[in-house]
Amino acid sequence: MEEDEEEVLGFLDKVLEDEDVFDNEMDLDCQFTPVDFRTFKGGIEKGLEMKKLVLSGFLASEEIYINQLEALLLPMKPLKATATTSKPVLTVEQIDTIFFMIQDIFEIHKEFYDALSPNIQQWDEKVTVGHLFQKLASQLGVYKAFVDNYKVAVETAEKCSQANSQFQKISENLKVKGPKESKDCTTSATMEALLYKPIDRVTRSTLVLHDLLKHTPKDHPDFPLLQDALRISQNFLSSINEEIDPRRTAVTTPKGEVRQLVKDGFLVEVSEGTRKLRHVFLFTDLLLCAKMKKAAVGRHQQYECKWYIPLADLSFQTLDDSDSLPHVQTLPEHEIEEMKIKISSIKSEIQKEKKAQKAQSRNVDRLRKKMNEQESCLLLHSPTIPFRIHNKHGKSYLFLLSSDYERSEWRESIQKLQKKDLQACVLSSVELQVLTGSCFKLRTVHNIPVTSNKDDDESPGLYGFLHVIVHKATGFKESANLYCTLEVDSFGYFVSKAKTRVFRDTTEPQWNEEFEIELEGSQCLRILCYKSKLNKDDNEIVDKIMGKGQVQLDPQTVQSKNWHMDVIEMNGIKVEFSMKFTSRDLSLKRTPSKKQSGVFGVKISVVTKRERSKVPYIVRQCIEEVEKRGIDEVGIYRISGVATDIQALKAAFDANTKDILVMLSDMDINAIAGTLKLYFRELPEPLLTDRLYPAFMEGIALSDPAAKENCMMHLLRSLPDPNLITFLTLLEHLKRVAEKEPVNKMSLHNLATVFGPTLLRPSESESSKAHITLASDIWSHDVMAQVQVLLYYLQHPPISFAELKKNTLYFSTDV
Repeated sequence: MEEDEEEVLGFLDKVLEDEDVFDNEMDLDCQFTPVDFRTFKGGIEKGLEMKKLVLSGFLASEEIYINQLEALLLPMKPLKATATTSKPVLTVEQIDTIFFMIQDIFEIHKEFYDALSPNIQQWDEKVTVGHLFQKLASQLGVYKAFVDNYKVAVETAEKCSQANSQFQKISENLKVKGPKESKDCTTSATMEALLYKPIDRVTRSTLVLHDLLKHTPKDHPDFPLLQDALRISQNFLSSINEEIDPRRTAVTTPKGEVRQLVKDGFLVEVSEGTRKLRHVFLFTDLLLCAKMKKAAVGRHQQYECKWYIPLADLSFQTLDDSDSLPHVQTLPEHEIEEMKIKISSIKSEIQKEKKAQKAQSRNVDRLRKKMNEQESCLLLHSPTIPFRIHNKHGKSYLFLLSSDYERSEWRESIQKLQKKDLQACVLSSVELQVLTGSCFKLRTVHNIPVTSNKDDDESPGLYGFLHVIVHKATGFKESANLYCTLEVDSFGYFVSKAKTRVFRDTTEPQWNEEFEIELEGSQCLRILCYKSKLNKDDNEIVDKIMGKGQVQLDPQTVQSKNWHMDVIEMNGIKVEFSMKFTSRDLSLKRTPSKKQSGVFGVKISVVTKRERSKVPYIVRQCIEEVEKRGIDEVGIYRISGVATDIQALKAAFDANTKDILVMLSDMDINAIAGTLKLYFRELPEPLLTDRLYPAFMEGIALSDPAAKENCMMHLLRSLPDPNLITFLTLLEHLKRVAEKEPVNKMSLHNLATVFGPTLLRPSESESSKAHITLASDIWSHDVMAQVQVLLYYLQHPPISFAELKKNTLYFSTDV
């Protein structure tokens, strides 16, 4: 008997150490043939090819899910074997509670996988899979039982981990097999993370059903079956909406009453002299201070409790003397103002996106995340008014608030609750965990409010190119080194687009410089005038704004073929400028060059064949020059170069002049960046081709991550080799530029905004039809989708041309 115990315990130890101890009964090796996007002409063929991509991506994620379930089941058998020995790790009851329904769920999905796989391998338009999804949906009762038990399963696992070190090691380091096509054999996961996977999977399957229905013709036999599966899944999700996350479970107070959330908000806590952003929750009987935990990709956001005080033990302490405040670093006022401007810009972009998409989108979620980060930063550094609370059994805590009004609100809310007959409470670790988890749902303040921002709907703005000539400025009282910058709003946020040269030691600068600025939903042009001088203290150039002003880009005024002259008055300074606008539909037209000897307007395949190169010389040289001396330049690729400089470089590349390298080394770096953008814009068709444009739009709209990955990689593979190699070269270059974001202020999103609509535009025929039939907000939707396509590839791990050309599936390991 002792030998049996040692053998079982030995196997448990081996589970911890050996990555190769797996049940090998499953054969999930599945090869998929790449989709030929030459069939993407529309209609049934297009729908069915997209349907195949959705299915094959989902199948890949099913493989990962089955591996995760298998990893959960792996320690169950040896644990059950030890339960009947003299040295049990867990009792039979504990094992049954923790692993409740996992075996059933595993078998359901293994059967589903085995049935779906051959259908993908032998795909044609007659293949039907709706009955498989309908059967999968009909078995959701097993998930209902799992959900009902989930909370107690997690709590039992946690208690067992605390009581048994061997089980703790097992539960913290479960080995999950990687997909057959993956280079990584195994990954590690915690038992808590894996137990959440079935809950997450139902939502994921529902997303896939939406995608499948979108790309299944209504007269296809699958359509009614998929509709039925979706109906069952949605009803199931609705029925367990309040139960699906155990962190949403209510917790009772010591007196047996239901604990309710009264007030919550973002406050700044001073901890060890450092500002910390906290989300503070006032419940009917306690105050809880939490911070947002960093969640892994695909995981739900959670709060982590920093401390709590029962209201029965809470008192206030006033600070009579500001000297008693610990030293806390504060930011200069101008930096605070810059943050407010940035937040306003992002919020405007969100409004534009919501209006364009007509529904919630992932891009909106990303923008909200970006805005929350900026608002967090603003709230972290702007408050200065102290608010100290004290636990009569422990330490004091200091918050900094933005106003006396806010401070009095918190104090009054707490004092009102303290008038009740409160009892002190001590929460167990499990109770505290559940209460902290419930905060995510209960919170009333989701984002940090900035009252200066409004939710007014905005007009879609202008799309195309704005030509601006900055003539001169008058009204300066003393000679100085003077220059102007031009800003326009793009998707709701303002970005600097051009900068004149510095006119030195003058009161009447005359720049007379022309710029071509691309507009993407723009409504306003801003001109800022700066004085540049040397700071004698640290020998650095300091730029001071002398004046600023703006003009609305009124479509009626701007959309004429003639130059329109205007004057902006700012603090006594007048800036004269002219502008004219080229509409988007005209800017979309790509006219092939009549001189095939040049490079601008010539097919990329013709240029690379002539040069005997994989990437056009102009692309390689511009990238090299930008990386040599422009990668630290603020606003590189966003700031427009002088139009005459760009035209000079264009002529030199077209003529293949011998002194092109000398010209590049002497030219302003923004002109070189502008030349590269102009080259891609003047290609006879976009780099990512007219033919694949509809497929890119379909692919980026897919809800399921695995299906999207599968589709987006197949699309790249479908590009002609010169286009693909050039695109991958540009992609890696832009990633290197974004690595310098702290210096050049160009994030991946900024770069995608600049290049996306240039590399990926609808064909002239498509755009003409759209111009006639669609409203301007649909243009905005198109542009944002183009930006999202490029952003997807920019955020993707490095893509190898050789790996891409292999006939293998690309799919995400995130399920």
